[in-house]
Amino acid sequence: MNKAYRTEPPALDLLGDTISTPKRTNDRPEAAALCEVLKALKAHPAVVWCERMNSGAAKVGNRFIRFGFTGCPDVLGQLRDGRLLGVEVKAPKGKLRPEQAVMLSRIAGAGGVSFVAHDCLDVSRELTNVGNSV
Repeated sequence: MNKAYRTEPPALDLLGDTISTPKRTNDRPEAAALCEVLKALKAHPAVVWCERMNSGAAKVGNRFIRFGFTGCPDVLGQLRDGRLLGVEVKAPKGKLRPEQAVMLSRIAGAGGVSFVAHDCLDVSRELTNVGNSV
């Protein structure tokens, strides 16, 4: 059983009624890392734009639909100097799949900037030299 919610002691609203609000525990560390990394990228002065790239597949009716492409980084964007930005976000213990590593090296090989980020510190470290050259 997945215990994604825990209950805090009940609180009272303005009318004195009991309110019970479930709080989400961090059972999805990669999703939390993705939010943090996206915020850091969007705030960085070297980044013009960046967006989350959804990938995967789903069955809709009797059709199988694929989203994104194999190895697509979690975040794609563009730097102020025009270069492509590709960031693969991983949880603290997450590992890069081979097709993800290939895509990151293809981006870097074509002159773009690509890296793996676990948190905002990784974003800051990786974009430090990029920000100075822009």
